[in-house]
Amino acid sequence: MGKKQLSIVVPMYNEQETIELLYKELNRVAADMPDYTFEYLFVNDGSKDHTLDIIRRLAEKDDRVHYLSFSRNFGKEAALYAGLSHASGDYVAAMDADLQDPPSLLPEMAAMLEAGDCDNVAARRVNRKGEPKIRSFFARCFYKLMRHLSGMEIADGARDYRLMKRQMVDSILKISEYNRFSKGIFAWVGYETKWLEYENVERAAGETKWSFFKLVRYSFDGIINFSDVPLRISSYLGLLLTAFSFLAIIAEVIRALVFKDPVAGWPSLVCIITFIGGIQLFCMGIMGQYIAKTYMEVKNRPHYIVKESNISRRSFD
Repeated sequence: MGKKQLSIVVPMYNEQETIELLYKELNRVAADMPDYTFEYLFVNDGSKDHTLDIIRRLAEKDDRVHYLSFSRNFGKEAALYAGLSHASGDYVAAMDADLQDPPSLLPEMAAMLEAGDCDNVAARRVNRKGEPKIRSFFARCFYKLMRHLSGMEIADGARDYRLMKRQMVDSILKISEYNRFSKGIFAWVGYETKWLEYENVERAAGETKWSFFKLVRYSFDGIINFSDVPLRISSYLGLLLTAFSFLAIIAEVIRALVFKDPVAGWPSLVCIITFIGGIQLFCMGIMGQYIAKTYMEVKNRPHYIVKESNISRRSFD
């Protein structure tokens, strides 16, 4: 029986400081797993530094290194989708380039898959040591909120780092939506998942590309992509305010008949109108987000455009 192939998909954006560190670590792990052949699939997501030059140099000396280079920055989700689309391994791993997803976990992940009682081994941080406290707090809140809104099990501290069987990868690729939230997609397709816990690892070099506000925006995208609860909340708010307004009208009519003072109270009236107007704009904003997502989907634009690659076996989406 031939060796199984293990594909490593790594999205990269301005990662010139970490690529060679990652490559050395992957080589060390590959040497410890002689029963597998390896494929390194690096996806350059429109980097502005020397990321692509370093990838080219690695590909020239190692035929295990395959790469895709986008015409511009399309985002991590597009890069991950591209990598999964072109990975040919029996097992496929997705990880970040900064070594916060330790390649040293791959042998244990592969052993858990080989045991046959799961289809996917996902990494989960048991702590957030070294991460700003406010960022950790909001991250925990997001995972809790996402579980309640979507009904899917997304573990606190879950990473995109995971090793999947071919069948699960093929199922993920059937979900071709433009607005992607991979953590939600991994949970939505189902399959048996086992979690591998590990201590948080700080970035090996360089700086994170995820600012606090980018993470907040990413969180909102995830909620909108996998839950219609915000729309329902806006509907409930509308019903509640309608009922409240109806009761307020009755109370005002009674007050005017009893106290004969229809002019007094205009400041409170202005406050109420402003409050209701704010709620309306808030609900319209929620609906606008869903309409915008639908608008992007119906355009049917490609998820990414490949400018350069050393892969010829598959077509580019």
